[in-house]
Amino acid sequence: MPKIIGKSLHEHRQMTRHKLFTALSTLMAERGFDTITLADIAQAAGVGRTAVYNHFSDKESLLLGFITHETEQYALTLERALAEVDDPVAQLRTYIRQQAQLTRVFHLAPGPDLRTVLSRSTLARLREHAEIVESILKRILHDGIERGSFPPQDIEPTVQLVNACLSGRLIPDDAEARERAIRAAETFVLRAVGARPQMAA
Repeated sequence: MPKIIGKSLHEHRQMTRHKLFTALSTLMAERGFDTITLADIAQAAGVGRTAVYNHFSDKESLLLGFITHETEQYALTLERALAEVDDPVAQLRTYIRQQAQLTRVFHLAPGPDLRTVLSRSTLARLREHAEIVESILKRILHDGIERGSFPPQDIEPTVQLVNACLSGRLIPDDAEARERAIRAAETFVLRAVGARPQMAA
């Protein structure tokens, strides 16, 4: 019987999943998802391959589990940050900074774009998770339009365009260059959504 880590079976399962997610994230920072095997993940996590199959049937389901976890945690962090500000423009600034500083495996993994190596069903599920964060931006924009902070506009394409500007690929690693890029993103996005000039300054 495999050794139980943690104080209970539930805690053991949570800790094992965390190890697998950390291993996958580390491996994807080094090479493309298409070259990673479950054996690689098990070895990096320090668990047996059987332990992997106890949680995930294949590496796509593991990736989906990882991104689900990361998205949920990120959404909670974002909502907490937004709860501290009321003004829609200030909320949009907060959203921009949170998004720009986020290292997203989906965008940053070396090798082929994940969209070219994942099944349609997995891509559809990933899209559902992206919509969790998009819904937060939609709420900010809707509120800003209602309160006169932004002019009326088509929300759906605006959300896609804003998030495209905030892709992790566009944000440098160097701290000074990163801050400059984030400030530029703030200015650009606020102008793009029509924030009132005095607020976008």
